[in-house]
Amino acid sequence: MEILNYAFMQRALIAALIVGVTAPAIGIYLVQRRQALMGDGIGHVALTGVGLGFLLNTSPIWVATAVAIAGSVVMELIRWYGKTRGDLALAMLFYGGMAGGVMLMNLSDAGSNANLGTYLFGSITTVSPQDMTTIYVLAALVLAITIGLRRQLFAVCQDEEFARVTGLPVRLLNLLVAVTAAVTVTVAMRVVGLLLVSALMVIPVAAAQQISRSFAVTFSVAVAIGVAVTLTGTTTSYYVDVPSGATIVLFAIGLFVLFTGLAAPLAKKRARAAAEASKGCTLEVPGDRTVADDVSVTG
Repeated sequence: MEILNYAFMQRALIAALIVGVTAPAIGIYLVQRRQALMGDGIGHVALTGVGLGFLLNTSPIWVATAVAIAGSVVMELIRWYGKTRGDLALAMLFYGGMAGGVMLMNLSDAGSNANLGTYLFGSITTVSPQDMTTIYVLAALVLAITIGLRRQLFAVCQDEEFARVTGLPVRLLNLLVAVTAAVTVTVAMRVVGLLLVSALMVIPVAAAQQISRSFAVTFSVAVAIGVAVTLTGTTTSYYVDVPSGATIVLFAIGLFVLFTGLAAPLAKKRARAAAEASKGCTLEVPGDRTVADDVSVTG
């Protein structure tokens, strides 16, 4: 294939594959916690890290990772203690992160509006070999947590009170989910951009939930969808010359619509199967049964 003849496209496809796996892997826990927009908020905060990286003339991804992790910790603290003013504090954090990133980017010598656009909306063809090393390390961390601690994280995201009763460190695990989401945002920002990364965390999971009911199946299908849309979107962006991030997200939405259309027939099929199974479980008394067949219990 022609697309594989270029080193930058080889890196782009590998990065897309990694993001397609990691984003739904952490996204399933965010959806379970009803925090689907958390990735979007972290993306706003991470932009300050990108601008600070350009201002300090160092790696924007590593600085963005540090700032995003700090922002995710603050979000969790606000969620725990914010109470009635929590939404206002989060809004100020998100908007402040966006404004800070734009300001720092313009104050830096290396920054420009063009650089800002590549991080906001993604520019997968600009992924460098140094970026790939960072992506490998961060993605390995994300997968180690989301797969290695899947039972504990699922328990906490499903029912915090039950998880607390069983002795799990609920607050620590919640904080771990937030930090892992922050790392995933910085892994994916080169592929889909900071403003669209939340969509890649949430939409594949939402699509998988349309056709599956168990956590394991939903996890596997969501990852498969993530890989499919990122690779397809990246390939399409190369041949059609369109933005990779927007293309990937639109493909994901298209699959969500398709899976939603398949959900109703599958639900009817399951209902018919359950009805037939219940019929097969009825007990019938044989017609030739005699009194001698009775069992009596004497004290």
